[in-house]
Amino acid sequence: MKITTAHDFFHFKTQSLTLNLFLEQEKIVRKIVEDVYINKDEALLRYTRHFDCPDFQYEDFVVKNEEIELAYEWCEKNDPEFLLAVKKAYENIECYHKNQLEKSWFYTTQNGSVLGQLIFPLKRVGIYVPGGKASYPSTVLMCSIPAKVANVEEIVLVSPPNKQKKLNTYVLATAKICGIDKIFKIGGAQAIAALAFGTDILPKVDKIVGPGNLYVALAKKIVFGIVDIDSIAGPSEVAIVADESANPTFIAYDLLAQAEHDPLARTFLITTSKDLATEVSRQVEDILMAEPNEIARESIENQGLIILVEKLEQVVDVVEKIAPEHLELLCKGWEDLLVKIKSAGAIFVGEFSPEAIGDYLAGPNHVLPTQGTARFFSPLGVYDFVKRTSLIKYSKSDFLKNHRHAVKIAYIEGLKFHARSLEVREKDVQEGA
Repeated sequence: MKITTAHDFFHFKTQSLTLNLFLEQEKIVRKIVEDVYINKDEALLRYTRHFDCPDFQYEDFVVKNEEIELAYEWCEKNDPEFLLAVKKAYENIECYHKNQLEKSWFYTTQNGSVLGQLIFPLKRVGIYVPGGKASYPSTVLMCSIPAKVANVEEIVLVSPPNKQKKLNTYVLATAKICGIDKIFKIGGAQAIAALAFGTDILPKVDKIVGPGNLYVALAKKIVFGIVDIDSIAGPSEVAIVADESANPTFIAYDLLAQAEHDPLARTFLITTSKDLATEVSRQVEDILMAEPNEIARESIENQGLIILVEKLEQVVDVVEKIAPEHLELLCKGWEDLLVKIKSAGAIFVGEFSPEAIGDYLAGPNHVLPTQGTARFFSPLGVYDFVKRTSLIKYSKSDFLKNHRHAVKIAYIEGLKFHARSLEVREKDVQEGA
């Protein structure tokens, strides 16, 4: 890993890898989205045959209950520990997210006006679960549980099929545990478009959540506004703050755990100890030699950085510049840092709180803001699956007392009929007196 100083780090040119890639591919994705909008299921079948399974048929899109039950039964027989792990994760994630529940609220003014906010769950949400060679049951857990806690009426899951027209067994078993209402075998930008517009096969949803490749991210960007989305996620990152007391082996594996996600994943070690920096760099290289991983190696070589700081006080400025998706604090004095750092998706404190425990089991959501967007975005939560409606029941007393202020602002803005709608009420009251 490259080693630099905090001073040099602040003079690096900020990279916009995600944005550059978006701009190059957006025209392709826009054509797919428009095709699905116009041609609906015919387009879905065409793209699924092209990208996933050549002999796919219309009737193959919908996952039948028998397929879900068979997947669950297979896990019961062949991998019961997986089901135990998923159920424990479900319990922890549900417990955490129940604390995020919002309630409707109201208050009454002295003159009898009632003001408040109504909270309603979304009617239908779509979850995108990546396919390919990997299996992502954790995506099903993290995206569906806060929606269930929010009392979303219907949860729809989409995932690309393999060449045998099947979805991943572990994903299906997890979907059963999570109580997913409908599951469809479809992936890519075309799946996002179908969820946004609705087709005869796929229902239109109110919000789309879940990770995906560049094409999925771009499709979510394009349909935002037609539906809501969680975020336009880019390559993720971890920043680890450590001093001489930290275990270099723990750090090395935590960096590699992030690096194995994506060649563009960013990994940072911020430390006051040059000896620790050297040792972690050496161990990362030794691990990659002993356990080769091309994705992790490319990420570490191109996106990995060790930043030397003179004192922990400098850490805050460095972290705020990165605004990392994941932040690990493996140092003394972490309490002081915790109250000063404002821009991180999730913070992991202590040597037994690695990012991986948060990814799967601890309870907080692992769908987090990436690429520095932790400066203004939050983790996925129950609040993402509800909508808020304002309530105004103004009393006659409050109206007569305050309406002239609104009249004044309306005339300043040049909106005469806004003002007149207020003035006619005052006139009506006066004539009726």
